[in-house]
Amino acid sequence: MFLDNSIQSFFESSKDCFQSFMSLSGELFRNQKGRLTQRVLIGEKYYFIKQHHGVGWREIIKNICQLRFPIISAQPEWQAIHALEKLGILTPKVVAYGKRGLNPAKQQSFILMEELAPVLSLEDLTKAWLTHPPTFKMKQHWLKQVAEIAKTLHENGINHRDFYLCHFLLNVNESENGKLYLIDLHRAQIRRVIPKRWIIKDLAGLYFSSKDIGLTKRDLLRFIKIYRGESLRSLMKEMGFWEKVIARGENLYRDHSK
Repeated sequence: MFLDNSIQSFFESSKDCFQSFMSLSGELFRNQKGRLTQRVLIGEKYYFIKQHHGVGWREIIKNICQLRFPIISAQPEWQAIHALEKLGILTPKVVAYGKRGLNPAKQQSFILMEELAPVLSLEDLTKAWLTHPPTFKMKQHWLKQVAEIAKTLHENGINHRDFYLCHFLLNVNESENGKLYLIDLHRAQIRRVIPKRWIIKDLAGLYFSSKDIGLTKRDLLRFIKIYRGESLRSLMKEMGFWEKVIARGENLYRDHSK
């Protein structure tokens, strides 16, 4: 269990603090595979809580057979958020976290994060770019931030696995020159070196989710240059890598459009 001082007074009298968090209820955002995501009011402040109630052995075996790492608790998100904080990447502040049980199929856990508000996702911000292009300055500002976040994550052994524009948030009061927050880290993986296929998956996700916002070939090349930190001439030798990224992104786009 972890309990931040800012929230401790609301739960210090509870006989079973863990169960108090698992019983919290509010506005439901997602109910999927034993995981609830809700917006809850504690005191006079709103938070988001993800409650994991156990996925069962069938779901674990299915993921293993599909060569996927099963998500059985809030621990990956807890670890990823701390890793991002150390790297200087903005992400919601965790004020409480807990995990109970040894059986992976029945393990219970939760993570409680401060609500970011008022915010707008990068997906929503860029929806109208195709018909109402942004200023050059604004487009380059967000492109640079996304490229730098991707670069920092991958250079430090972190892959997101749901790396789409909808998971980048910005303060609506700072839409011209604000900083991006990265959210939804429950599937993130941390290791010494990321296998290339997982890097391709992350970058393909970005490509897919930005497909309809009017980015030019020059914008994509600028992203690659920032992401790699090298001149475009020196990057010609790895065109095969970027062709795989684009091919996977195009496949995602076709599947999503069906």
